[in-house]
Amino acid sequence: MHAVRVYSSLMCPYCVMAKRLLDDKGVRYEDLRVDRDPGLREEMMRITGRRTVPQIFVGETHVGGFDDLSALDRAGKLDPLLQGG
Repeated sequence: MHAVRVYSSLMCPYCVMAKRLLDDKGVRYEDLRVDRDPGLREEMMRITGRRTVPQIFVGETHVGGFDDLSALDRAGKLDPLLQGG
């Protein structure tokens, strides 16, 4: 299974929903809290060009935010991506 990274903040409802979806699938992920470490937000913005959270990576693939993650799941494409396919 690919490593999953989630750039998030505590008060973000979309972050909560994204992490809940991953939790429901039994996916372990690294939660990178940009509200605790401004350097992480700078890193996220440099990598993605986006300022909003969540920003989700599966391996080296930038999935996007919660809406993107949820759409992948509904289309049946998230599980294969998580498995490395």
